[in-house]
Amino acid sequence: MNIAEAEGGARVDLSGRLVMTTLADAQRALAGLRGPGEVTFDLARLEAMDTGGAWLIVDLGRRLEGEGVKVRVENATALQQALIDTVTKNLPEEIAPHPEIRGFVPWLATVGEATVASFQSAIQMLGFFGLVVARVAGVLVRPWRLRFTSLVYHMQEVGLNAVPIVALMAFLIGVVLAFQGAAQLKQFGAGIFIVDLIAVSILRELGILLTSIIVAGRSGSAFTAAIGSMKMREEVDAMQTLGLDSTEVLIVPRVLALILMLPVLGLIANFTGLIGGALMAWIQLDISPEVFFGRMQSSIGVWQYLVGMIKAPFFAAIIGVVGCYKGMMVEGNAESLGRMTSQSVVLAIFAVITADALFSIFFSLVDV
Repeated sequence: MNIAEAEGGARVDLSGRLVMTTLADAQRALAGLRGPGEVTFDLARLEAMDTGGAWLIVDLGRRLEGEGVKVRVENATALQQALIDTVTKNLPEEIAPHPEIRGFVPWLATVGEATVASFQSAIQMLGFFGLVVARVAGVLVRPWRLRFTSLVYHMQEVGLNAVPIVALMAFLIGVVLAFQGAAQLKQFGAGIFIVDLIAVSILRELGILLTSIIVAGRSGSAFTAAIGSMKMREEVDAMQTLGLDSTEVLIVPRVLALILMLPVLGLIANFTGLIGGALMAWIQLDISPEVFFGRMQSSIGVWQYLVGMIKAPFFAAIIGVVGCYKGMMVEGNAESLGRMTSQSVVLAIFAVITADALFSIFFSLVDV
C-alpha cells in the first residue's frame, strides 16, 4: 500500500490482498488519510478483495466525503466494483443524534407519554388477567385438561424449594421485632405486651407480606425468565402452531401452584417468626416460651391469623399473573428478557404492597 501526494489531493495505491485477515493493518495505514482536495484509490495492483476490504474503502470514502473531500476509485475490476457497489447500497445511513431538548414543556411531554404508556400497559395486563381467570375456570370445570405433572413440578419449585429462605427471613424478622420492641417496652414495665406486638405484626401483616415479596423476587422473576426464554426461541409460537393453548399449558399451572403454595409458605413464615420472637423475648425480657405462647393464646384472636391467610391467594394470583404477563411480553433479544424480568419483580412487589394496603383499609372498615 502506497499513499502519495498528487496534484489537488492524495493517491492511494492498494496492492496485495485487502481481506479480513489484513484489514487491521490496512486500517492503521489509512487512519491518517485526510484531504483537502481529492483522494483517489487505485485498485490496479490489488490481488484480492473481500467484503471487509470493500467496506474499508466505502467507510473511509464516506468519512472523507463528510469532510468535504472528493473520493474516486480507479482501475477496479468488474467484480471489485460490484462488491463495492453492493456494500455501499447495504451500508446503513448514519443517524445524527437528536439534540437534547430541555425545559418544562419537554419534561411534561415525557411524563405524559410515560403515563399513557403505563395506562395502556395496565389495560393490557387486566385483559391478560381476565384470560388467565377464564382458563383457570375452564380447567376447574374440565379437570382432565390440567397438566398435573407441570402443576406438581411448579408447586415444588415455588413452594418446597422456597421454604429455607422464607423460614430464615421470618425467623430473623421475629428476632428483630422482639429486640426493637423489648428495648422500648422495657422502659415502661410493659414487657409482656411484646407478645401482642410480635403476634399481631407477624400473623396479620408481616408474615404473609414479606413472604409474598420474597416469592415475587424469586418465583415471579423465574416465571418471566422461563416464559421469556421460550418466547425468544419461538417455542410459544410453535405451541400455537400445534394447536396448543399457551395460556393453559404455561401459565395456568404456574398460577395455580402459587395459589396453592403461598398460604403454606405464609403459615411456615408465621410459625418461624413467632419462634424467633419468642426466643428473643426470652433472652431480652425473661419471658419464657410457656408464658409467651400462653399470653398469645389468651389475647390474640383467630382473626389475626385469618386476616393474613385471606390475603395469600390474592397475592399469589398477582405475582403469578404479573410474572407470566411480563414473560409473554419478551421480544426476540436478551436485552428485552433482562428488562422484562426486572420490571416483573418491581411491578409484582409494588402490586402486592398496594393490595396489602387496600386489604388493611377494608379490614379496618369492617372492624376486623
